[in-house]
Amino acid sequence: MIEKITILGGYDKHGDKEPVEEVVIKKGEIVGVVGPTGSGKSSLIADIEQLAQQDTFSKRKILVNDKEPSYEDRTNPRKKMVAQLSQNMNFLADMSVGDFLSLHAKCRGASGKCVNAVVDLANTLTGEPIKKEHDLTILSGGQSRALMVADVAVISNSPIVLIDEIENAGIKKHDALKVLAGHGKIVMVVTHDPVLALMTDKRIVMKRGGMQKLVGTTPEEKELSKKLNKIDEFMLGLRDKVRNGEVVEEVGIEDLE
Repeated sequence: MIEKITILGGYDKHGDKEPVEEVVIKKGEIVGVVGPTGSGKSSLIADIEQLAQQDTFSKRKILVNDKEPSYEDRTNPRKKMVAQLSQNMNFLADMSVGDFLSLHAKCRGASGKCVNAVVDLANTLTGEPIKKEHDLTILSGGQSRALMVADVAVISNSPIVLIDEIENAGIKKHDALKVLAGHGKIVMVVTHDPVLALMTDKRIVMKRGGMQKLVGTTPEEKELSKKLNKIDEFMLGLRDKVRNGEVVEEVGIEDLE
């Protein structure tokens, strides 16, 4: 059981010591990783995925429950601690949703009964219904992401979830992060999206390849995030109407004020 991970700072792209020397992330927390393009966000995520032990370019070190992970913890696929969800994720397997989930559940030693739970949960995250008999290859980007979020929450026993820029994934982002954190996962989300960044518990600000500072999300920012999320879901609803050939007459934008 992973209760927390600790990121011990290393060096930025210029070889200077990172201003942030330590970041502790506890089970159930959502942490954002923000910064301009090329600031080192993906490098930080890669260090966590590899459970780096000062053996990457940044020389960062990742501790699990205050201890160095063993070589087997880092290399054995059966002990995979990290699940990663990215914006560019599509299924290539020629099988149904139900068959895929059943196979994954079997590989993970989970009950086959959880298949329905995964599909039901995924359908709360996307406006496009997913059915067990659907072929994986016909799922849209939003459906694929919603299914993988639900799969990671219900079936996967990976305690750390890394989410790389899902702002355009076509899913209910607030709900997706809450689902993962609610299942006791450590959630880290790389994002440029204020809706996501402001709903985190804290955010790591990256610059020049280094962790520049750690910012705690204020109550006011969390309230703003809720309002932005309403606008985001409103836009998703409009998109679905346009997709379905409906005429948008009354948008009800005043409800967002």
